[in-house]
Amino acid sequence: MTLSAHVAEHHRSQRAGWLRAAVLGANDGILSVAGLVIGVAAANASRAALVTAGLAGMVAGAMSMAVGEYISVSSQRDAEEADMQIEAEAIAENRRAEMHELAKIYEGRGVEPGLARLVADQLMAHDAVGAHARDELGISEITAARPLQAALTSVGAFTIGALVPVLAISLAPKSARIAVTAAVTVVALAGLGALGAQLGGARRGRGALRVVVLSVVAMLFTYAIGRIVGANV
Repeated sequence: MTLSAHVAEHHRSQRAGWLRAAVLGANDGILSVAGLVIGVAAANASRAALVTAGLAGMVAGAMSMAVGEYISVSSQRDAEEADMQIEAEAIAENRRAEMHELAKIYEGRGVEPGLARLVADQLMAHDAVGAHARDELGISEITAARPLQAALTSVGAFTIGALVPVLAISLAPKSARIAVTAAVTVVALAGLGALGAQLGGARRGRGALRVVVLSVVAMLFTYAIGRIVGANV
């Protein structure tokens, strides 16, 4: 195949950062708020109490997700920056030893020793710290931690996901509100699992199944707690 005929591959790994935050946020929004309103509904609460609980859960959960994602990903970024600082100091102190270390990494990947040394020398001449960050530490532009992106993605996804059970419990008739909310939640979770799997390049059926099975177990648990509390309070 000639160079001009080459078709660029469509990779998905560059989505890893925001995709993880989006799927986690949406799944948590749907499931946690659905579990909350189903648990409250099982205790025979009024519609006003259900809507209040759902909206409160949505706001509190979204803020918690945003703060949690920002803090956790910031910790990851701090660790990455600390490691890169260590590499920068090591290169400044003994550049030759660091070049040898980089060459050994390439040899371990199958590159001929002489060529490995040449590649290590040229890459370090271009960007010494970047070469070690990428090939020794596994830190690259794609995998680098982005706290703000993770926080904004998760808060948006959580809010959208949480609206599903809130609307379901608000609009469903009293006699069927638990069943309707559970059904809508399962459908939404199945769709989310399939979409997340497709965006990540995996099989949609498997992604949907694992989300639905685990989520149903969680909702049954919260329903049981609501029934027990409602019967004893």
